[in-house]
Amino acid sequence: MAKFDEDRAKIAALRVRLLEWYAQHQRSLPWRQSSNSYAIWVSEIMLQQTRVAVVAVRYQEFMERFPTLISLALAPEQDVLALWSGLGYYRRARMLHKAAQFVASHLGGNLPARAEELRALPGIGAYTAAAVASIAHGEPVAVVDGNVERVLCRLAGWEAGSRKGGGATLRRKIEDLAGRLLDRARPGDFNQAIMELGATVCTPRNPQCAVCPLLADCKTRGEHKTPRRAPMISRAVGYALSVRTESEAGKRDGPGGREVLLEQRPAQQTVMPGMWELPTLVRSDVPEKDLRMTVRHAIMHVNYYVRVRTVFEDDIEGMTVEGGERRWVPLREAAGMALTGLARKVLTRAHLLPARADG
Repeated sequence: MAKFDEDRAKIAALRVRLLEWYAQHQRSLPWRQSSNSYAIWVSEIMLQQTRVAVVAVRYQEFMERFPTLISLALAPEQDVLALWSGLGYYRRARMLHKAAQFVASHLGGNLPARAEELRALPGIGAYTAAAVASIAHGEPVAVVDGNVERVLCRLAGWEAGSRKGGGATLRRKIEDLAGRLLDRARPGDFNQAIMELGATVCTPRNPQCAVCPLLADCKTRGEHKTPRRAPMISRAVGYALSVRTESEAGKRDGPGGREVLLEQRPAQQTVMPGMWELPTLVRSDVPEKDLRMTVRHAIMHVNYYVRVRTVFEDDIEGMTVEGGERRWVPLREAAGMALTGLARKVLTRAHLLPARADG
């Protein structure tokens, strides 16, 4: 008897069940209201390594500021990074900006329609190219992200997660299966459906197998070996919050204005180059009596336990580590700068910046 993935009738039935499930259960997300390739591209880049709930809010803000590829291409990089602040993985924003500039300069402002051509642009890999080409232009090319990989491995009964020691072979098997299952008549809907299934039903832990439209063909039914996540690293850091008023600032910001001291990360930094942050304290073990606030902040695989203290202008030099360029910035200007997510979080909790809708 042929396996389900070799039986055309079973594959056809699987496609129907998955697409019917998607039509009934898909989440209402702002980028799904558009077939514009630029809008889809922006959403796919944002969704890499960032929670959907956060992206849903920030995507709309980004598209209001940069409604077209040309408007993004013409914007200064610092403006792009400022709107990206809080989404993390800032290299994505830089590459998005560079790709937009390339398309504006060399392709007449029009994104390529085919996945192969999209992959030639900065920051666009196989997954993003396939997503944009299939959703915006109906190209029959399968997407394989982490959610799709998990669904297909569980469906076929393969152990997933190890890209080392034979992982390339598994990857090829997954890509081959994704291509055979793809509904070539509705590739965009099918790709979104299988990604949605992995995000909401076939989850890494406690999959909801009882309501899964692919249950009849699944070989694991939720019993599936997955690798343990690498443990997070903990690190203690301290930052200085230094704010001066109109009289101290020499009336730089008008009546009643305040300025905050910010420091720009050097361009040669591998993480968040060019972003603005609070000055780092020489000593991270801030005494309780001097503690302004504590913040927990995760960046990639590191959990930062942050202690923040107020530092007066005269004490800055002796209490902080010398780093990049420093500036006293009016608070009304700081809100629109390319702040690190941590700096924005601290300033917001200190009621120096307005809170964003995503928190």
